Formats: sequence, C-alpha cells, structure tokens
Amino acid sequence: MDITSVLIGVVVGLVIGSVLMFLFLDKIMKSRKKGMIEDAVKEGQAIKKNKIIQAKEKFHQLKQDHERKVNDENRKLQSREDSFRAKEKNLARQIDEQARKEKLVESQVSMLDSQQDLVRKREEELNKLNDQYVNELESIAGLTREDAKAQMVNALKDEAKTDAMTHVKEVMDEAKMNASKEAKKIVVQTIQRVATEQAIENSVSVFNIASDEIKGRIIGREGRNIRAIESATGVEIIVDDTPEAIILSCFDPVRREIARLALHQLVSDGRIHPARIEEVVAKTRKSIDEEIIEIGKRTCIDLGIHGLHPQLTKMVGRMKYRSSYGQNLLQHSREVANLCATMASELGFNPKVAKRAGLLHDIGKVPEDEPEIPHAILGMKMAEKFGEKKDVCNAIGAHHDEIEMTTMISPIVQVCDAISGARPGARREIVESYIQRIKDLEGLALAYPGVQKSFAIQAGRELRVLVESEKVSDKRAEELSFEISQKIQTEMTYPGQVKVTVIREKRAVNFAK
Repeated sequence: MDITSVLIGVVVGLVIGSVLMFLFLDKIMKSRKKGMIEDAVKEGQAIKKNKIIQAKEKFHQLKQDHERKVNDENRKLQSREDSFRAKEKNLARQIDEQARKEKLVESQVSMLDSQQDLVRKREEELNKLNDQYVNELESIAGLTREDAKAQMVNALKDEAKTDAMTHVKEVMDEAKMNASKEAKKIVVQTIQRVATEQAIENSVSVFNIASDEIKGRIIGREGRNIRAIESATGVEIIVDDTPEAIILSCFDPVRREIARLALHQLVSDGRIHPARIEEVVAKTRKSIDEEIIEIGKRTCIDLGIHGLHPQLTKMVGRMKYRSSYGQNLLQHSREVANLCATMASELGFNPKVAKRAGLLHDIGKVPEDEPEIPHAILGMKMAEKFGEKKDVCNAIGAHHDEIEMTTMISPIVQVCDAISGARPGARREIVESYIQRIKDLEGLALAYPGVQKSFAIQAGRELRVLVESEKVSDKRAEELSFEISQKIQTEMTYPGQVKVTVIREKRAVNFAK
C-alpha cells in the first residue's frame, strides 16, 4: 500500500508539474505573440508613411511638369498673338498706302482727262486749218488730194521698178557668169585630178573545169553534192551543156565568190561529199570575211581615213563584191571619195570630212540583211549608229534627195556621185536598151497636150519638157511635171531616179526694118 500510494503521489506530482509547465509555456507564447503583433503594426505604419511620402513627391513632380507644359503653351500662344498683331498692323499700313495710291491715280486720271480734252480741241482746230490749206492748194493746182497722191505713187513706182529691174539684171548676169565659170573650172579640175577605173560586175560567175567528168562528181549520187553546195552557199549552181564550165548564179557577189573558191578547193582536193563540202565552205567563208576586213582597212589607209568603226570598215570591204548598175561599188566609192576631197579643197571646205562622206555614201547598199528602205536612208542610220558626225550622216542620207541637205558637204557628195556614175564607160548598159529608154522618156512627155519639145539629158537621169506658154499656164506646168513623173514611175524601168523639169517661157519677138 505504501508503494501504491507513493506511485500515485509521483504520478499526481508529474501531472501537476506538466500542467504548470503548460501554463508557463502558454504564458510565454502569448507574450511572444503580442510582441510580434506590435512589431508588425510598427513595420506597417513605417511602410505606410514611406508610401505617403513617395506619393506626395510624385504628385509634386507631375504638378511641376504640368505647370511647365502650360507655360510653354502660353508662350507659343503669346508669340502667335504677337505675330498676328504685327501682320494686322502691316496689312493696315498696306491698305492705307493703297488708298493713298488710288487717290493719286484718280487725281492723275482727272488731270489726263482735262489734258485730253485740251488736245482734242487743238486737234480739231488743226484739222480745220489743214482742210482749209488743202482746199486752197487743190483750187490752185486744179487736182484733188487723191489724184495728186496717185500720180506721185505711180511715178515713184515706175522709177523704182525700172531701177530695180536694171540692177537685178546686172547682178544676175554677173552672178551667172561668175558661177558658171567657177563651177566649170572646179568640176573640170576635179575630174582631171582623179584617175578613173572601169569594172563590170553582174549576177553570174563562170567556174571553169578541166573536163566534163568533174560535173558528175560535183552533182554527186542523186544530186546530193550539188544540193549540199547550194544549201551551204546560198548560190544556184547551173550545170548544163556548156563545155568545161559551170555557172554560179546569185545576186550576192560575196556568196558567189565563196561558192567559186569552195568549188575550186573541192575540185583540186578531189574529195567531194556533203561533210567535206560543209567544212570547205565554212573555211572559205571565214577566209572571205577576213579578206573583207583587210580590204576595208587597206582602203581606209589608202584614202587617209582614220577612226572608222570596225563595222563600217567591214562594210567598206564588202563593197568590193558589190556592183551598182555594172559599176564596182568599192571603185565607185573610192572614186567619189577622191572627187569629194578635191572639190572640197577647191571650194575651201574640209577635204577629210568630204572624203569620209564620199567613201561611206553607198554603205546602205551592202548590209548583211536587206531592209525595205532606200539605201541612202539606211546608210545614214548605220553611220549614226556607229558614231559618225552629223555632216557626214547628212551627206549620206541626202545624196539622192531623200532628206534635206543641211551642210555644204552634202551637195558635194551628190555632185561627185553623179560625176562618177555618169562618166562614159562607168556603168554597163546595152546601147540599144539605153537608146530605147531615152526615146520612151521623150515620147512619154510628148504625148501630153501643150508639150512642144522634150529632151532626156544626163544619161536619162533628167527629162526637160518645153511647153507652149499660150496653151499651158504656170499652174498647169506644175501639174504636168507631177503627172509625167508619176507616169514614168509606174510605166518605166530605170536606174536611180529621173528628174522632170517643165519649162514654160513667154517670148516677144519683133523686127526693126
């Protein structure tokens, strides 16, 4: 029992101790909680105070910015207001000045009106006095004013007409005499100083062969060789009964020359088949192109022409294989170039420019393509394209009057071209056909009523028609010239162009016995 009571006492003591310990700990926890709450309240108050201070500072900053912007706007408004006031003062001053000027003008106008009235009155008085004097003079002379004026005008007109006609006749006679003399002198000297060469070209070349057996080899099996040659060269090959000869026909002399040289090499080599034909034609064409360029360069060196574009140099070389009415184009162009240089020197112009224009005047005849425009215009465009000067281009384009002449070199080129083409033996033409063409020209003009005589001159390049002045008026003469030119153009075939000149004159003939 003692042990049980002791244990109970111990247990009770432990329970009481635990309760006391719990109460003590609870008191401690309550005191710590109260301290933490107080610290949190103090910290919240401090944060609140800081936020209030920051808000006040932000408000003061925004207030200052707003005041600054308001002040800036006020200053701008004040400056605009000052500007408007200044403009208003200036406008008021201008209005006052304008009003003052208007008053001054009104005063001057009133003064002018008064002066005009005074002048009008004096003018009326002078007119009355003038009429009185005129009436007195008319009564004294026995003529009216209009009659006297008419007599004086007629007398002065007749005298002036007589003097003018006399002076004009003297000037014209002197000018004709000097011009004819100088022109003949220049043309004769020019022609004498240039050596002329003759060349005849046509559209057919003859290729000679050693024997007729070669014809069969050229034709080939089923004609394959001749077809290959024609296809590669663009030349028509005619193999007929002509002994030891084959005819090459083509309007392009360059192609004919390529075909002739290629055939010569094929026949000499003996190997004639399509593949070999294409190879030889290609080599021959390349060789001809190089020869054309070399001919152009050599021609320019011979004539002393420098700085010519390579394409123009090549065209000059191609002239060797071209002909114009049977006249070799390169020889013709060289001849015209020398004539132009000589004539330009005689006339005091630049001979180098004239020689350049003379050499290039027919380059429109040797393009690789064939455009449907006159060769003079085509040559002018090509010269412009390759950088030739304006006077050279104008001379090329105007040498057949397709465009207006703007420089003195142009008529020189035209005249020298005509001289080179019109000289005897320059161009090939059958005599019978030439005579027949001349007769047809003259007969065509004689068929019109009022035509008295007609003459074809300058190798048929000009037709001069003499008409009767009683039957054909000046206006009809112009119409007749146009009608004849149109009929020649539609009904006849001729080289170059034909100039139609209708001449009408009135002659008064009397005899003193």
